Amino acid sequence: MSLDAIKFDKTDPRKASVNVLDQLLLPYVTKYISIHTIDDGYRVIKTMQVRGAPAIAIVGSLSILMEVQLIQTESYSKSQWFYDLSNWEGVRTRLLERLEYLLSSRPTAVNLFNSIKNIRIVLSKADNLKDLGTKLFDYVCNLMNEDLTNNVKMGDNGAKHLLNSLMEENFNENFAVLTICNTGSLATSGYGTALGVIRSLWKDAQSKTVDKVLYKKLKLCDSKAKMTHVFPLETRPYNQGSRLTAYELVHDLIPATLITDSSIAYRIQTSEIPVKAAFVGADRIVRNGDTANKIGTYQLAIVCKQFGIKFFVVAPKTTIDNVTENGNGIIVEQRNPNEFRLVSGTVIDPRTELPMLDSITKEPIQGKVGIAPPSVQVWNPSFDVTPHELIDGIITEDGVFTKDATGNFNLDKLFE
Repeated sequence: MSLDAIKFDKTDPRKASVNVLDQLLLPYVTKYISIHTIDDGYRVIKTMQVRGAPAIAIVGSLSILMEVQLIQTESYSKSQWFYDLSNWEGVRTRLLERLEYLLSSRPTAVNLFNSIKNIRIVLSKADNLKDLGTKLFDYVCNLMNEDLTNNVKMGDNGAKHLLNSLMEENFNENFAVLTICNTGSLATSGYGTALGVIRSLWKDAQSKTVDKVLYKKLKLCDSKAKMTHVFPLETRPYNQGSRLTAYELVHDLIPATLITDSSIAYRIQTSEIPVKAAFVGADRIVRNGDTANKIGTYQLAIVCKQFGIKFFVVAPKTTIDNVTENGNGIIVEQRNPNEFRLVSGTVIDPRTELPMLDSITKEPIQGKVGIAPPSVQVWNPSFDVTPHELIDGIITEDGVFTKDATGNFNLDKLFE
């Protein structure tokens, strides 16, 4: 098993390499795809071989660096015609066109938009192609380092906030949490956003259980409550929860039970361990706190409201859209209908219930299964928008933002 979604070899800043984990093949196959151009970045993002707002931004940015490095190589520069390398302004103009093309791969993911906006500034300040390559290398290194650092901060911020809230309620027992989609190492540079909070809660629970010395070192607060179980939703139609989040939880040995998207209410009602919170990620958070995230998030928030369960959005500041006033201004991406009509995955032998292997490569065979009439009309939005009224807190690297007495978020600090 591998939790390295992005492998960035930066040993030689002039000849870096990028390989990304093909997440469509998980959990049975671990295979990496080489990124050499912006076209490669566009393809893996568009087809969702790479997904998760932070990872999309990182891979997109790395693909720009790879293309800039590639066109500087002698063998490639002599055979290509796309860039006029004798005219720096022409190259700059062409690259700006390429950035617009890359941005169209996932229009709802604001992290990619923000990163490309920053790269436009880098491009405007570069004196030549070599200078651009140096500046881009520094930018992507900082982007990845900051993402990982901020993920750990978010994880601890969210875990502390929930545990302190439970302590105020005089709740000192074991509890479970819910999550949807995948928001972990596979969606970021490492650790994760919403799944990062769950990782921090699990570390806290372990420190309270295993070792008193470790507890004093790692405990997040004085609460005696412990997160002992996670309920990840399968997250149809792409199954990021069953394929990816479950994969990460198994990898980290965090007790978890996978549930269907349609069983949330009944699971909460019948769970022997009380469910105390839901943690979700975000592809875009607008000024009033309305949040775009994987389809099904809105439904989860409504169910949590019904049962009095805290609902938290976890995202870095790069996910904040400081221009759009509310959720009505969010463009929701419509996906290919066949992503709904068909189910993709590893082919399983019906007799042994084990993966069937290719006779030549000996790797598990990938396949598609039809589950709907081919001609049926399909509505397949990739995201939905959860109104801020249903959100109890927005967790960032700068802390946890809650609503004021009037029920509104004040996110101005995040816009600075």
